[in-house]
Amino acid sequence: MKTSDEVRNFTVTADDDGIRLDRWFKRHLPQVGFGTVSKWARTGQIRVDGSRAKPDDRLSEGQQIRVPPGGDAPHKGPKPKRELTKAEIQQAEDMLIQQTESALVLNKPPGLATQGGTNTFNHVDGLLDAYMGEDDEQRPRLVHRLDKDTSGVLLVARTPGSAAFFSKRFSGRSAKKIYWALVVGVPDIREGVIEAPLAKQPGSGGEKMHVDHEGGAPAKTKYRVVDSAGKKTAWLELQPLTGRTHQLRVHCAAIGHPIVGDGKYGGKDAFLTGSVSRKMHLHARRLIIDSPDGKLDVTAELPEHFATSMEQIGFDEKASDALPMRDDPPPKSREEKKQQARQHAKTYKKAQRGPRRARGGSGGKPKGAGKKK
Repeated sequence: MKTSDEVRNFTVTADDDGIRLDRWFKRHLPQVGFGTVSKWARTGQIRVDGSRAKPDDRLSEGQQIRVPPGGDAPHKGPKPKRELTKAEIQQAEDMLIQQTESALVLNKPPGLATQGGTNTFNHVDGLLDAYMGEDDEQRPRLVHRLDKDTSGVLLVARTPGSAAFFSKRFSGRSAKKIYWALVVGVPDIREGVIEAPLAKQPGSGGEKMHVDHEGGAPAKTKYRVVDSAGKKTAWLELQPLTGRTHQLRVHCAAIGHPIVGDGKYGGKDAFLTGSVSRKMHLHARRLIIDSPDGKLDVTAELPEHFATSMEQIGFDEKASDALPMRDDPPPKSREEKKQQARQHAKTYKKAQRGPRRARGGSGGKPKGAGKKK
């Protein structure tokens, strides 16, 4: 790459509004190192609207940046667009729910990983090139994740600026995520908040979480029972108020009602008898989030196995709209608080011991033990 021997001038675009000056260089002139940017700023060679600027100064749309000569070095440039097969392009197109200038909203199917890993070659991140237009220089990028077996709304940022914008909304918890789940059994308390700190379970290689009251990170989940089928199963609406790994799965199992199909946290007790699918029944149903284009409010249709289970059990999808989850759970009486504390204390102990040995067992003796023969 040729070293620039001329002063260059750039105009800050809307996508870079609010970004730091040093981050602007990293985004647009990555060949100019941070040390060079700092030196130029210190000696007054970088100018923003004619004035001296510091590396941590925030830029505004429309401002003019003066960049002095030099500072260029060989640079690889943007990563070339990956060639996808027809099947991969179709897979990407089938996921797309909504598209704006700043975002792509997908309905991720169950069984598809969000990102690659060991022996994981088919994943959402690997399909993002399918959404690039001929004139697009920047590849879309992920700003949050869903577990491989969890389906539903997944937001993808189309530009670096929108990626930073959305990341702040997710980390600041202003994004509202609503999940649907089918669980085994029916919670005694129909609506409330599960508060149980979570940590990586020792010996699992970080692949599994558990409730840890001493060293766990705070974790809160709002829930309500939308409908139930006797004492067999319940349809829950869940809203994570924190973003811990496997939070919803661990919290449901911790109160004694594992998500249907989640053998990792519910063991054998997580599977219903009959024709109900053995796949996990956890779906990111709706996402409400501010965006540079205005508020996004997107709903994702249920995957086939989940919709079939709902129909077989007799749940009506419209029932959730009839009584939406409250922004704040209803106040509990003193007796309700005591009851919930007793229930959670009991189920947390069960969660610490792991799954029961046999269906219907208590975690101690196997079913039928102690009976006279």
